[in-house]
Amino acid sequence: MTKFKLFHLKNEMIFANAFANLFSVVFVHKLMFRAEPLPADIWKFTAVDVMDTIFTPLAFLFVVVMTLLYERPIRLYLNAKFKRSEVSAELENRARQKVLNEPFFLMALDLSMWMLAAIIWTAIYWSLGLGSDLMQRALLLSLSTGSITVIVAFFLLEHISQKRLAPHFFPEGGLTAIPKTLRIRIRTRLVAMLFACNLIPLLTILHLFHRISLKYSDPALAIQQLRPVIFTNTFIFIGFGICLTMLVGRNLTIPFKEIIITLRGVRNGRFDKKVQVTSNDEIGYTGDVINEMTAGLKERERMQQSLNLAKEVQQNLLPKSNIKVNGIDIAGKSVYCDETGGDYYDFISIEDNDEQKIGVAIGDVSGHGISSALLMATVRSSLRQRVFLPGSTANIISDVNRQLVKDVEDSGQFMTMFFLTLDTESKRLDWVRAGHDPAIVYDPGSDSFSELGGSGIALGLDAEWVYEDNKETDFSNGQIVFLSTDGIWEARNKNGEMLGKEPILSAIRQNSSSDATQILDAIFDILDKFISESRIEDDITSVIIKMQN
Repeated sequence: MTKFKLFHLKNEMIFANAFANLFSVVFVHKLMFRAEPLPADIWKFTAVDVMDTIFTPLAFLFVVVMTLLYERPIRLYLNAKFKRSEVSAELENRARQKVLNEPFFLMALDLSMWMLAAIIWTAIYWSLGLGSDLMQRALLLSLSTGSITVIVAFFLLEHISQKRLAPHFFPEGGLTAIPKTLRIRIRTRLVAMLFACNLIPLLTILHLFHRISLKYSDPALAIQQLRPVIFTNTFIFIGFGICLTMLVGRNLTIPFKEIIITLRGVRNGRFDKKVQVTSNDEIGYTGDVINEMTAGLKERERMQQSLNLAKEVQQNLLPKSNIKVNGIDIAGKSVYCDETGGDYYDFISIEDNDEQKIGVAIGDVSGHGISSALLMATVRSSLRQRVFLPGSTANIISDVNRQLVKDVEDSGQFMTMFFLTLDTESKRLDWVRAGHDPAIVYDPGSDSFSELGGSGIALGLDAEWVYEDNKETDFSNGQIVFLSTDGIWEARNKNGEMLGKEPILSAIRQNSSSDATQILDAIFDILDKFISESRIEDDITSVIIKMQN
């Protein structure tokens, strides 16, 4: 900011208000004197001459002094910005309030000055006994000048406040959030336009017509006096109306253009453009809302990118492929209702002395989303570290539980899990059920279903809980083990009906001769057809373990 710019910002409102008063004086007096020049002998009265010489400059000086006093916080703020010194929050708030209220303050000051002039001139003419005609004219002249001044000042000061001062005081917008301020609403502008372009010209012409008609008894002479007055008024008010319309149109169209440009950017996925808010009316509020919306969309886009990255990381934590080893076929699949979830499954190769085992885990964290995904990753890490240390399946889960209790503390989160180990040679099956749904076993030979149950609470609830081993020695001859989270049979269609377990069991029976991946695909096909276009409300994870004949 240069010194010239600083001077310009500090004094532009004073200059604009002075111009509004000067314009009104020339405008009204020119019209009134054209129709009715003052009597030449009126200036012989000392009171009239002294009043005309002293009152006008004193009145303008009073307006300037009051304006400077009012603008003191504004000027202090601008000086601090020019010197790049720190501005207190109190000064900043006061300066912003003053900027928004200054057009109203100056208009009230102008109107008060011209009402005082009307009273003083009327009183002087009355005290000198100059008659009611001059008293009436003095009253009308001052009130007309005050009305024109207020109208011109209204539009001019509003324009300067919005286009010159507001960008320096409100670079981030938010004008509508400033308390104790008056607002120049769109309706107020339209009312001011109505007065400026219709009512004031009409009342002025009607009053002049009435006075001239009373003054001249000869109609031809009255018409001769009225003709130039009406023509002059008509063209001047037309020009005045055009200028005001252009000014108001500019004040309205510029912010609307910015709003349209910003919304087009949003439509095209660009959220960096902001509306420059320079008013505290409906347009300014709209601009603030749009800026908040774009900021929210930008934050959502950033969060979406973070979620997509978290999804990619979590997907990498799941097994990258299904496994087949020594006649054992294992396949798993997870579908999350959000970008990330709390469902978990894992295949772990374990070497226990001379035995080769495969660990299969499936878990379901309470809730879903980022917090559940983090807990899922924690459990996965703890389990993978623990399985390579000596101990039974129950010992592994007990140790993982103790660590998880320390991690979740009082968060209220927990995780159900079904963990089993399968010896690839002996086909012995050991498992621990930690609050999870039992595994379902299908035996094609007997065409029967059974469950792998057992006692145990969810992980993360009680650090002292001791889990128990469960064993099964006859896992062979094409038997199929189905592990799943409850999201699959609790899935609902558009009618609110739950899928249940029966369709899942039927799919396993009908596809028992297929490999594990094909069985799993058949199950998820049934799920997709059932929910159709409905959105799943919970994460779904399933694992198929099949012993080849």
